Amino acid sequence: MNWTEPIDIYCERTDPSFWAEPLNAISNIAFLIAALWAFRRWQRAGGEDGPALSLIVLVATIGIGSFLFHTFANRWSVMADVVPISVFIYVYFGLALRRFFGLSWLRTIVALLAFVAFSFAVEPLLRPLFGGSAGYAPALLAMLGVGLLLWREGHPAARLILAAAGVFALSLCLRMTDQPICATLPIGTHYFWHVFNAVTLAILVAAAIRVGPRQERVRSETLHRSE
Repeated sequence: MNWTEPIDIYCERTDPSFWAEPLNAISNIAFLIAALWAFRRWQRAGGEDGPALSLIVLVATIGIGSFLFHTFANRWSVMADVVPISVFIYVYFGLALRRFFGLSWLRTIVALLAFVAFSFAVEPLLRPLFGGSAGYAPALLAMLGVGLLLWREGHPAARLILAAAGVFALSLCLRMTDQPICATLPIGTHYFWHVFNAVTLAILVAAAIRVGPRQERVRSETLHRSE
């Protein structure tokens, strides 16, 4: 495999040069702003929540990886783009199962593996509707599912998770419209995907910080006593 082979899949890029996607590249600063905002919330919450700090680092890493892809635009940089996003999705899903629902580690791992399998299985089925964005649809479904279950419980994180799902749905629409509107809007809409994704991640991290590791332990102990 040629790791330096150019990749051109976004409306804004018209040649293989470094700054061929200025808006797509610069808009990644939104992830760094989101990470900084979340870090300050983390500090105000006591600065002792290790899992939440890991999520914040991932948010910043997503921004850096995406910047690399929208500048170098080749096979190695696309890995720098997609890997941190995938890691965040799966880490956050596992954290949600533990922190929001109080599942044991065994149940969390089983559910996480089931979600990974579901994501890979459903992506080809969703391609006719979502196109190249089909890989992100399971994350949206997961946010909606988790948010609705938490809403039914009256959980304090429910509103934030559902808000994140709403913002992400808009973000996904903007990603999907990038190529179809090239003829009308040559700069495309992919940079909005970055901005709204950064907002989505900031909301998700805020939900994790709000609940905190203490509530995770309390819910887990309560669940175990009821079994």
